Amino acid sequence: MFRPEAEAASEAARREVQGRQLHELIHTLARSRNAFWRERLADVDPEAIRSVDDLPALPFTTKADLRDTYPWGMLAVPRSFAVRAQASTGLTGKPTIVAYTTRDVSTFAEVVARSLVCAGARPDDVLHVAFSYGLFTDGLGLHYGGERLGATVVPASSGNATLQLQLLADLGADGLACTPSFAMLLAEQARAAGVDGLAVRYLLLGAEPWSEALRTKLEAAWRELTGHPVIARDIYGLSEVIGPGVAMECAESPGGLHVFDDHFLPEVLDPATDRPLPEGERGELVLTTLTKEALPVIRYRTGDITALQRGTCTCGRTHPRIERIEGRTDDMLIVQGVNVFPREIESALLEAEELHGAYAIVLDRRETLTTLEIHAEVTGTAVPPGLDATLRARLADRLRVTPRVVLHPEGTLPRASGGTVERVHDRVDDTDPLGLAPGGA
Repeated sequence: MFRPEAEAASEAARREVQGRQLHELIHTLARSRNAFWRERLADVDPEAIRSVDDLPALPFTTKADLRDTYPWGMLAVPRSFAVRAQASTGLTGKPTIVAYTTRDVSTFAEVVARSLVCAGARPDDVLHVAFSYGLFTDGLGLHYGGERLGATVVPASSGNATLQLQLLADLGADGLACTPSFAMLLAEQARAAGVDGLAVRYLLLGAEPWSEALRTKLEAAWRELTGHPVIARDIYGLSEVIGPGVAMECAESPGGLHVFDDHFLPEVLDPATDRPLPEGERGELVLTTLTKEALPVIRYRTGDITALQRGTCTCGRTHPRIERIEGRTDDMLIVQGVNVFPREIESALLEAEELHGAYAIVLDRRETLTTLEIHAEVTGTAVPPGLDATLRARLADRLRVTPRVVLHPEGTLPRASGGTVERVHDRVDDTDPLGLAPGGA
């Protein structure tokens, strides 16, 4: 562990600290000069907020609040106290701006360092960071976390897979941090180029939802490249809370992500009623930043669907864990009246050993009822006969809607040169949204 006194603290000790931090946060915000926070907390008595049990008495914050107060309206400190500004990865409209004080930057580095150790990183490692650098939080977050751990950080950023592979080999990277789709692309190109003997032990993957089936394929592909076991672990975060490092899968027990709840207090609520859900039941993840100075959030509605687990992990950490994110309340697809999450499709697809990791989802909206079309690649150049029918039946059973399944030879579908891959596409006319050559679909 990077910070054993926090990561292995008893539940009683943790609750005592959380209650004090929550009280101080609400007291500070309610009496700040910031108009947003004074108005949002006008009906809250800070003296009554003494425990995590008092969370339901507090209002929610949302991404819309950040947009409505763009750019600095939610700052809880004078703007001159902010030493860094970054932005979310929103695809439309203005980005949501987030800010950090010097202490916030230090907290960010620490929780990422904890995440790295969770994945099996060591201070003498070489950490290759292939997340995008710049306004978005992923690249810089992993960079400063790696330095806080003591690792040698290679700030490769995204794109240019040929150079990335050269650096991975020449510098002897022990860890690779990037999106799961880029990790698969690097594995494909390494295999095609005959690259072998890489030293990578762990993949630290985030910024995209990904399934257990994709984990299996990634670990197998990288084991083939390195000649030894390689583990793929999920890192979770969002810029509005701090960035990557809110929660992390450990090397010992994948499947649940440790939430560093001495900094980020988690709740899982029924999105329809806002009531807390029992342990193990899926709902919307809501987070409160207990220690953030520049731009704290209270009961922030992430939109991410997960479940909460408590108890000591086999790794010895006592933080609560969230299940891997199933999807988002706002990326749920509605097909013929049925709710479908893209990750459900990935999970069902990639259980097939014949399939490669690349796939795309097309929503055909040319008729009154939207239909679902799924494209996937097989490993190699020959499509096994009857595999499309097998997959269609499996998907219909899992999703409760029957899709059209189109299989392609390996290397057919568009690839992400870096950053996140676009999985869901709309077909609104006869133009192919995947940009495949005529006959490719």
